[in-house]
Amino acid sequence: MEKKKYNISVEATLEVIGGKWKCVILCHLTHGKKRTSELKRLMPNITQKMLTQQLRELEDDGVINRIVYNQVPPKVEYELSEYGRSLENILNLLCTWGENHLTKVYGDKFSVLEDSVLNDQLK
Repeated sequence: MEKKKYNISVEATLEVIGGKWKCVILCHLTHGKKRTSELKRLMPNITQKMLTQQLRELEDDGVINRIVYNQVPPKVEYELSEYGRSLENILNLLCTWGENHLTKVYGDKFSVLEDSVLNDQLK
């Protein structure tokens, strides 16, 4: 396999966590293991197909672990891998920047933030 070339290292970061949903998924997983259905409930605007695709990509990149329980009915959970935990500081900084941005643009960030487990800790 030929090595890919990057102009700057942030391109490699965005290749792994870029896009609309991956950081959101990762933020939810910083609060513990989640089943696919839990993630879907926490992110109602994501399609099942997109959620599955994003989870597979994050797993392929070694950022999350997929845990399959040998039972009937089948049970699958996702968690941050040890490697994925190294992204927590970046994710926290992105959240903080987003909160500050919302306050700057809208004044009251809570007027535009949905009720969510992740947003409850801001109150």
